[in-house]
Amino acid sequence: MKASDLFVKALEREGIEYVLGVPGEENADFVQSLQRSERIRFVLTRHEQAAAFMAEAYGKLTGNPAVCLGTLGPGATNLTTGVADANMDHAPMLVITGQGATTRQHKESHQVMDVVGMYRPITKWAQSVQHPDSIPEIVRKAVRTARGEKPGAVHIELAENIAKMDAATAPLEPRRFRRPGPDDKIADQAYGLIREATSPIIIAGNGAVRKRAANQLRRLAEATGIPVTTTFMGKGAVDYTADYALYTIGLGQWDHVADAVRDADLVITIGYDLVEYPPRLWNPDASETIVHIDFDPAEIDGEYHPQVELVGDIAHALWALNRRFERDGAPDYDFTAQHAARARMAADLEEHAGDDTEGSIRPQKAIWDVRAALGPEDIVLSGVGAHKMWVGRHYHCHTPNTCLIPNGFCSMGMPLPGAIGASLVADGRKVVGIAGDGDFLMNLHEMETARRLDADLVMLVWEDAGYGLIAWKQDEQFGSHTDLSFGNPEWLGLAQCFGWQGQYVANARDLRPALDEALAHPGPSLVVMPVDYRENMKLSQRLGVFTGE
Repeated sequence: MKASDLFVKALEREGIEYVLGVPGEENADFVQSLQRSERIRFVLTRHEQAAAFMAEAYGKLTGNPAVCLGTLGPGATNLTTGVADANMDHAPMLVITGQGATTRQHKESHQVMDVVGMYRPITKWAQSVQHPDSIPEIVRKAVRTARGEKPGAVHIELAENIAKMDAATAPLEPRRFRRPGPDDKIADQAYGLIREATSPIIIAGNGAVRKRAANQLRRLAEATGIPVTTTFMGKGAVDYTADYALYTIGLGQWDHVADAVRDADLVITIGYDLVEYPPRLWNPDASETIVHIDFDPAEIDGEYHPQVELVGDIAHALWALNRRFERDGAPDYDFTAQHAARARMAADLEEHAGDDTEGSIRPQKAIWDVRAALGPEDIVLSGVGAHKMWVGRHYHCHTPNTCLIPNGFCSMGMPLPGAIGASLVADGRKVVGIAGDGDFLMNLHEMETARRLDADLVMLVWEDAGYGLIAWKQDEQFGSHTDLSFGNPEWLGLAQCFGWQGQYVANARDLRPALDEALAHPGPSLVVMPVDYRENMKLSQRLGVFTGE
């Protein structure tokens, strides 16, 4: 069979459902083969970066990779920001790029560059197909690597002449394996530390939102009462309405939840990635006793030096602890300080729920209305900017993977294409992207993609006509900020010209009705609100200097 046909057959055998991106001359054979597939849908995007963000959202929500596609040269470089974002935030993804023929790769040649070398630092594995018969092995290894803990991006390069060759091999059958769990002796050590503590606390990170891990975590918290706070990417690991839920940790300021961590005598981290929230912000004097539960050993860090590490499948590790607590019962812990921190945070969340401001809307009110308008299984995606800090602090979840926040690589531009990717697998769940105006405009062109796909999504854009997060940081450090302002389109005209439903909401009382109308509208909707970012500095004055991490 032709090599490009074999490549598509191998992807089909792996259960790949979507290829998203922009074709080019050097991947034309692959795209032609893809066109004949009855199992894989190709989605044409307006920019390769957006294709990567779409694939990232799909991967986070399903646990399986989608493919983002680019040609050689500029197509491959355009993909890199979204690929790096997915890799650092541990979303499974396949990246496929074309390349010039092997007969011209050794010399200066049109658009030819070392794409595999470029991708190695931002993927788990990057490989060029050197012979058509190796395609089944490369695809099988790529998918296993992308899906394996910790998930991430994998890159495959297919040169134009190899794609045309005949291949003599067939796709490999995918075979799953069960991840090993930690040793029983180590589980006993961790259990002993947890049992001897007087006021332990759990920090649940990105790895804790896997379905099996979240189920075991909830069992542990319900049996012991140990409070659980999540990182931005761990939202939904526990239901925020549970008595033991301590909302979210992750601001650069010293927040109420950081008080709860400081007052604990043992910190249990579960699926916690240091890239999300540096330990120096919650363990500045390196004095905390830490139990580390994760798929990988702990990263070496002066402020993160665990006494015990349960390395292996997280769900299995938590199951082992649950068995021991079921056998012995829970100790009489003292969570007074942690419950007080929860009460203070709950009061902050409710403070502006009844706002009736005119001309602009406070971030707290906007987040309150979004949460009220959505159901437990609906999906929110945040971009990067000042709005992300408010989403991180104020938006909380009932179930895992219902709030996606880029917090490792922290790339702007994700919410619109990410919302499109989420809409592909939402299955009736509502999808809301929250973006600043600067964030939204970075991938504005994908409004056409959303309309063409008839994607059922709502984009809530916070307008401040500037880069608000940078202004916030500069105001903290220097007492003023440089010129970070820019112009914006006429929003309702923009929505109309792309065929979106559009609303501009300037008064707080009108936001919830506007959200309800947008959510009820079939297809893409744009809701724009002028945001009152005076609240940024007010928060800093209450909580301390903002680092922006």
